[in-house]
Amino acid sequence: MNTPAHDPKNHDPDNDEAAAGDTAHGRGSFFGRRKGHRLRSHQADLIEHLLPRLALDIGGPCPSNLGVLFDPPVTDVRLEIGFGGGEHLIAEACAYPDVGFIGCEPYVNGMAKILAQIEARNIGNIRLIASDAAELLAWAPPRSLARVDLIHPDPWPKRRHWKRRFVQDATVAGLVRVLKTDGEFRFVSDIDDYCAWTLSHLLRAPEFVWTAERAKDWRTPWAGYTMTRYGRKAEREGRHAAYLVFRRNDAAGELA
Repeated sequence: MNTPAHDPKNHDPDNDEAAAGDTAHGRGSFFGRRKGHRLRSHQADLIEHLLPRLALDIGGPCPSNLGVLFDPPVTDVRLEIGFGGGEHLIAEACAYPDVGFIGCEPYVNGMAKILAQIEARNIGNIRLIASDAAELLAWAPPRSLARVDLIHPDPWPKRRHWKRRFVQDATVAGLVRVLKTDGEFRFVSDIDDYCAWTLSHLLRAPEFVWTAERAKDWRTPWAGYTMTRYGRKAEREGRHAAYLVFRRNDAAGELA
């Protein structure tokens, strides 16, 4: 199986010393460098002045309803983990102006890119977090998210690094806790091994149901999907992504 060349969206797997989290089972699940190319002057200005207005403070108490974090308040809130250049997140926020979106991206250059798009399009329904998504899952109130997207995450292809993948039993439990009834976790990857890994972890969680009924359901993007820069690169290089959708299934039993 071919593994992808890492672009800035996917953090450097060999930069072991720059790991930002402890483990997916503890305080964090992000590993890798947080900054790449030097920011341009306007990008640095956005990080300094616009990001603080949009950033969530997950070090403080969480509101019982995440919808109040947006102005005006929203009824549904979605999370995108590791949004990279922000192509998918921006498109979703523009397509659903009445939904609140939280974007999580520890990589500074990706954060600068999405801030530029938010400013240029005057988008008001995005909030951001520049740290580990596992921390957000622990901070958010139960049953507070309608959907969580994880699109082309770093595959950490080396076996000794598999514990660094975002999908772990602990993060799956976090998804179970924060998703609403019939809420969805959507996963996209062009790495067969990571797709199999994700299926294994999600299918052994009785609270999730894989929605695919036929091969076409996971071989083609869902309706309205916005292809990311990394997704287009994977296609050019002959790698085909799987589009996995898992639904929060209360019929399997309530949380203990």
